[in-house]
Amino acid sequence: MTEKILSALKACGAQIYQITETKEESAELFFIRRSLDMKRLKEVHQASVTVYRQFGEGEGRMLGSATVQLQDSFTVKQMEEMLRDALYAAGFVKNKYYELYQGAQEAPDAEKKAKGLQENPPSEQSLSELAQCYARAMFAEDTQEDVFLNSAEIFAGRTTCRILNSRGVDVSYVKSRVNGEFVAQCTAGQDVETYQHFAYEDMNTQALQKKVRETLEMTRARACAVSAPPAGEYRVILSGSYVKQIFNYYINRSASGMIYPKYSTFQTGCDVQGEEVQGERINLTLKATVPYSGEGIPMKDRELIRDGKLQLIHGGNRFAYYLSLEPTGEYRGCRAPEGSVSLEEMKRDPYLEVVNFSDFQMDSYSGHFGGEIRLAFLYDGERKIPVTGGSINGTILEAQKHLMFSREMQTEEDFEGPAAVCLGTVKVAGSEAV
Repeated sequence: MTEKILSALKACGAQIYQITETKEESAELFFIRRSLDMKRLKEVHQASVTVYRQFGEGEGRMLGSATVQLQDSFTVKQMEEMLRDALYAAGFVKNKYYELYQGAQEAPDAEKKAKGLQENPPSEQSLSELAQCYARAMFAEDTQEDVFLNSAEIFAGRTTCRILNSRGVDVSYVKSRVNGEFVAQCTAGQDVETYQHFAYEDMNTQALQKKVRETLEMTRARACAVSAPPAGEYRVILSGSYVKQIFNYYINRSASGMIYPKYSTFQTGCDVQGEEVQGERINLTLKATVPYSGEGIPMKDRELIRDGKLQLIHGGNRFAYYLSLEPTGEYRGCRAPEGSVSLEEMKRDPYLEVVNFSDFQMDSYSGHFGGEIRLAFLYDGERKIPVTGGSINGTILEAQKHLMFSREMQTEEDFEGPAAVCLGTVKVAGSEAV
């Protein structure tokens, strides 16, 4: 496929380009309750091609770009027509000039294999077996009558990726992963459902079992929750995926794409938490989940924050070029060390632990966070009761002074870190106090 694309690029006169060719193989299982409703084996071979056009505007130089998606079934002529249109469109994109990434060399075979499943499945049959292994782990926890999994989807996949550009980059790797989703339902009391997504890059079936077990317990508690917490201020604890969303604020603010246009004032060496920290200092490492970025930049784990101090400005090639920095590639995974307190210690004093939001959002520009509560546990010093409704509303600029992380950990494909974080006192909109 690559040779056809290169031929079409030459024919349409595109001299600056990047090709990302992917072959995706997957075994997909779809369940209704515990019964397998459908099994599907899939293979997709396609490429994303970006063409660039250099031109002048006044006294400055511009580099416009446009991207097209090409299928293996396309003829060279069809590709040429699409790329010619893209090259024309690139002339209307007025990005300040920059040079494409140059320098990545093909890694030895031992290094090319992505940090994925312990052994990349050698055939479609083994992908099926892998999906079945995760299915067994998932349904091992589905043993109750009143709360159960009403549907589930599991995808075991392998992606072969090759990245090359007009400046000599030509790298490739293989990445395997398992991901999917399930819906837990409780019919006792209120009839409620809880949706969960999962993704793992190793044989972490125990982590999936734990997620299913906790989701079933969460769904049963949600069926018993009938009222919102009284409005007021609470020690708020977040757990699960919401912990990573707190860290995402610092990852986004330290990205070159935020710093170059001055949306963020972060600089290497700055104190990202401010000076009035009474809680724990943040330590965070960017985690490479693939050997090369989408631009072919070699990826490796990089320390981002140490004791609250920023160690790195990270990001893709374009903004790194503008800032005269080393391009690191764009990261989607991170790792944080365990906290200083156990969950038991964290929960000794009254708290509101939110375990499920309708939609939790963290604004990387303002630092504002908030979300509508689907399920939380309110502990008043004597009783722990499930509540639903109301919302939390706060700012990380204030909460970061009082952060407290659990010693207990959690693991997902794109996050390894504390299972819970206490934000200190946060405003909660809820019911009127009786």
